Amino acid sequence: MRQVVLDTETTGLEVEQGHRIIEIGCIELVNRRRTGRDFHRYLCPDRAIDRGAGEVHGIDLPFLADKPRFADIAADLLAYLEGAELIIHNAAFDVGFLDAELAGCSGLYRCITEYCAVMDTLEFARRLHPGQRNTLDALCKRYAIDCSQRDLHGALLDAGLLADVYLAMTGGQSTLAFDSRDLKDDASRAAGMRPVVRDGIALRVVVATGAELAAHDRLLDAIEAASGGACVWRAAGPGFGRHPEPAPASEREN
Repeated sequence: MRQVVLDTETTGLEVEQGHRIIEIGCIELVNRRRTGRDFHRYLCPDRAIDRGAGEVHGIDLPFLADKPRFADIAADLLAYLEGAELIIHNAAFDVGFLDAELAGCSGLYRCITEYCAVMDTLEFARRLHPGQRNTLDALCKRYAIDCSQRDLHGALLDAGLLADVYLAMTGGQSTLAFDSRDLKDDASRAAGMRPVVRDGIALRVVVATGAELAAHDRLLDAIEAASGGACVWRAAGPGFGRHPEPAPASEREN
């Protein structure tokens, strides 16, 4: 599964007022692991940057003067994104700007959702944490993700933080980096370990009773009802997740 965590910085908040993208940052995940094959570009917008936007990301026009235009990098960007699932926080904002930039490329390209699927982590976080603040900063704090280096917003920096947040929210690996001290500690502990000798040990197998199997089926019924028919154990086929039918009492091991 290939996913791309994407963030942009812009000249202002309103795409309808002609504001432009000035930075794109993308982090590639394959099977929920960061590959290091990232995409990052600064762009010359050919227009002024709103003061409020500049205070957020700290990017100014002199820095962008020699950078490419969006049309110059559009083909490379789409080749990188095509077929991936985009992970974006407040996706409507970034998708709106991307679509506007693509539309300005002389009719060469379609809207971004015709190249990629899009997951909005803001909407996901609102369902997961209703009634709470779900900004990227708030989610970093909630999931103990270090964002102390984030004095200003930056597309690649924010995409990296969002990748950590996404993995944490979806129940997987919570950070993308490893602490070398942890690895050394693990190696030291492993060096002192001894294998367990299992020779002569009989493995006792305790099978479920009929009452336990019936309770298991009732639990699956409840999960299926609560999930709108999306119970993965039932979807996997009859008997999945169940032990074999219990043996007669006379054949069970005491």
